Amino acid sequence: MNRVARCTCGDLSIKVQGEPKLSLACNCVNCQRRTGSVFGVSAYFDNNSIIEKTGCPSHFQGESDSGKKITTSFCSKCGSTVFWEADFFHGLVGIAVGCFSDPDFPEPSTAAWTDSKHKWVSFPEYWHCLKKQESKNA
Repeated sequence: MNRVARCTCGDLSIKVQGEPKLSLACNCVNCQRRTGSVFGVSAYFDNNSIIEKTGCPSHFQGESDSGKKITTSFCSKCGSTVFWEADFFHGLVGIAVGCFSDPDFPEPSTAAWTDSKHKWVSFPEYWHCLKKQESKNA
């Protein structure tokens, strides 16, 4: 299965094949600021799952809440963050699930950085909850 994630105006997109290796709701402060919401929902795919990237993204390089490098790629026209690469998930590309515009996209299985979760937010009991981000690739 191929999936395409696009920015709001459609100038920036990424096309991937297959299923994500991981999908999670991240409550870290960086994701809160990146999305303008109280958490971000991310899907991580192997870099070799990328079929194509279109458009000319702008980039912002910063540090995750764990102090590791993260480079976000966003549309220079509409400002939507579409994808990113993070040292804490080496070899994977993170993609904002909302950019797929697919209500049938697989449900996340994890909530990360629950230490910074807003008190009124709750996730399903069957999800794995991490107080901070943990990674085997870290």
